[in-house]
Amino acid sequence: MGFQEPSGEGVRGIIAFIGIGSNLRDPAVQCRDAFRRIGAIPEIRLLRRSSLYRTEPVGFQDQAWFINAVAEIRTDLPPRKLFEALNEIERKMGRTAGPRWGPRVIDLDLLLYGQEVVAEEDLVIPHPELHRRRFVLEPLCELASYVIHPAFGVSVRGLLDRLTDPGFVERCAAEKIGE
Repeated sequence: MGFQEPSGEGVRGIIAFIGIGSNLRDPAVQCRDAFRRIGAIPEIRLLRRSSLYRTEPVGFQDQAWFINAVAEIRTDLPPRKLFEALNEIERKMGRTAGPRWGPRVIDLDLLLYGQEVVAEEDLVIPHPELHRRRFVLEPLCELASYVIHPAFGVSVRGLLDRLTDPGFVERCAAEKIGE
């Protein structure tokens, strides 16, 4: 925790949180690459990143377990532009269309964008599954347990404490993930 990236030095703006996940092609490497790519966008400053977490799949169970993490960023980009930038990173990393909750080389989800609530056809902020998923709340709580969910008025810690998701989530030891 406390990772400082030398990108986006002059960036001002909104604090946002991005969920990162992978279960294909060495998932820990894919997640680290996603952190690097996010931090390389000029309008983004990567402030901190969570630990990597090994998590069991949700929905489609017959697949490899995931590695998940969360990035805390500061950005000058409006929500739509940030969403598009994340989609472009996914595309460049080789993500292709597949089944919902299926295997993927990378998944980048815009979890929170300040205290804004956005409800568009293809963009919903806060992420509509954030409060239901242990694999999101554990790494998010590591970074920002105090952040209030703008639609529910409950802290991330409060959401995690109330969570009924039985999904298995464990923090990866650094030596296990090659850091």
